[in-house]
Amino acid sequence: MSGAGNREQVFPTRMSLTGMKIKLKGATTGHSLLKRKSEALTKRFREITRRIDEAKRKMGKVMQVAAFSLAEVNYATGENIGYQIQEAAKSARFRVRARQENVSGVYLPQFEAYEEESNDFQLTGLGRGGQQIQKAKDVYSRAVETLVDLASLQTAFIILDEVIKVTNRRVNAIEHVIIPRTENTIKYIMSELDELDREEFYRLKKVQDKKQKDAAAADLERETDAALRAEAELAESKLVDEPGQLISEKDEDVIF
Repeated sequence: MSGAGNREQVFPTRMSLTGMKIKLKGATTGHSLLKRKSEALTKRFREITRRIDEAKRKMGKVMQVAAFSLAEVNYATGENIGYQIQEAAKSARFRVRARQENVSGVYLPQFEAYEEESNDFQLTGLGRGGQQIQKAKDVYSRAVETLVDLASLQTAFIILDEVIKVTNRRVNAIEHVIIPRTENTIKYIMSELDELDREEFYRLKKVQDKKQKDAAAADLERETDAALRAEAELAESKLVDEPGQLISEKDEDVIF
C-alpha cells in the first residue's frame, strides 16, 4: 500500500481519479492565468514607479518656481496680499474628478484636475504687482495639477503593490502546494488502482485454476463411474449366460 505523504485523503476509485485530474487541469490553468496577470501588473507597476519618479522631480522644480513667484508677489504688493486673496475667493477654481481604470481585473483610481471659469481675482493686484500675481497664479495652477497627478500615481502604486503581493502568494501556493499535492494524490490513486487490478487478476486466475481442477476431477470421476458400470454390466451378462449352459448339458447315467 502507498504511504500517505503530501496528498489529499481520498478513496482510490475511478471517480476520485477523474476528479483529481479535473482539479489538476483547473489548477494548471489558474496558475497560468495568475502568472500572466502578475506579469502584467508588474509591468504596470514599474511604469508607475518611473512616472512617480518623474512627477516628484517635476513637483520639486515647480514648487521651487512657485516659491520664488510667491516671494516676488510679497515683495511687489506687500504683506497684505494674502488677506486680499482670501477676501476675493468665493469658491474653489480647481476641482478633482475621479475615474477608474481596469488593469487585468484591478481597478485603479485616476484623478483628474480641471479648472472652472472664475473672475474672483480680476481686481486683485490692480494697484501694483498684478503681473507677479498672475505669474504666481499660473505657477501654482501647474503645481496643483502636478500634485493631483502625483496623488493618482501614488494611490495606484499602493493598490498595485498589495495586489501583486496577493497574486504572487496565490501563484506560489498553486505552484508549490496545490499542484504537487494533486499530482501526488493522482499517483497514489493510480498505484492503488493498479494494485487492485493485480489482486483482481490474481483472484480470477486462482478461480480459473480451481474451476479447471474441479472440472478435471469431475471428468475423472465420470470416467471411473463409467468404467465401474461397464464392469458391472459385463459381470451380469456372464451370470445370465451360465444357467443356459447348465441346462443344455446332459448328465451321464449314474449306476448305483
